[in-house]
Amino acid sequence: MRILLAKPRGFCAGVDRAIKIVEKALERFGAPVYVLKHIVHNAHVVEELREKGAVFVQSIQEVPEGAHLLFSAHGVAPHCWHEARERRLDIIDATCPLVAKVHQEIQRFAKSGYSIIYIGDAGHDETLGAIGWAPDNIQLVRTEADVSAIHVTDPEKVAYITQTTLSVMDCAGIVEALRKRFPNIVSPHKPDICYATSNRQMAIVALVPESDLVLVVGDPESANSCRLRDIALKLGKPAHLIPNADAIDPAWLEGIATVLLTSGASAPEHLVAAVIKQLQRQQACTVEERVLVEEDVHFHLPLE
Repeated sequence: MRILLAKPRGFCAGVDRAIKIVEKALERFGAPVYVLKHIVHNAHVVEELREKGAVFVQSIQEVPEGAHLLFSAHGVAPHCWHEARERRLDIIDATCPLVAKVHQEIQRFAKSGYSIIYIGDAGHDETLGAIGWAPDNIQLVRTEADVSAIHVTDPEKVAYITQTTLSVMDCAGIVEALRKRFPNIVSPHKPDICYATSNRQMAIVALVPESDLVLVVGDPESANSCRLRDIALKLGKPAHLIPNADAIDPAWLEGIATVLLTSGASAPEHLVAAVIKQLQRQQACTVEERVLVEEDVHFHLPLE
């Protein structure tokens, strides 16, 4: 069996930065350092950081006054900043710079009086944080059908924003529906779907024709990982999202000549290596890494 290993895969610059921020905070300030929600959507990463002294909380009220609190890579709404400051917490912002860009776009459109259409997953941490920057101006859509239910005060002043981890394919259809309904709708200066999400999706699209089965290493809560699996399924190939090597069902491999293996932007590389070893234990395999684009994006750590 051939394992076709897609590259790019795994950590994006925003995830890598967020993890380093937690590690540096623990190194500088000592444990515990508190993190609101999950720093990134991967249970393995969260557990590794928890073992180093990070404490993950669901609400700011759980954090002792005066402690260090990190906001995750997904970003938060303004009320989280206000609440943290009221509790005199030392805030360390690990929001991905590309998510922060979306927050700035939302504020700019809102100040200019636009009705904002946010294309994203309801309840996702990134969506909740983004909508919080202009809740009175934003409506959430997730499908083309949702577009017909939009109500705006001025059809000539409408703008759209997207969650950074959506499927480029899905978004294209929704944007087309928005443009049909609001011909003068305004878009961001640059696409909101992040480079890493786009690159990993592009790799799936390019390599799926050569594969019989697609395995995506990633957490079920990871939006970008779920998108990779969904794209492969839409292209007609069996595909599974697996958190680790133990999740592989041997029945999936029956009659399979080529497995396309990739990982979401919050999945550590050691999980991919473990999947390769697991497949090699089950049968003889060759591994061929296919590089479609080289990524050299790096984000600076925050001053604090």
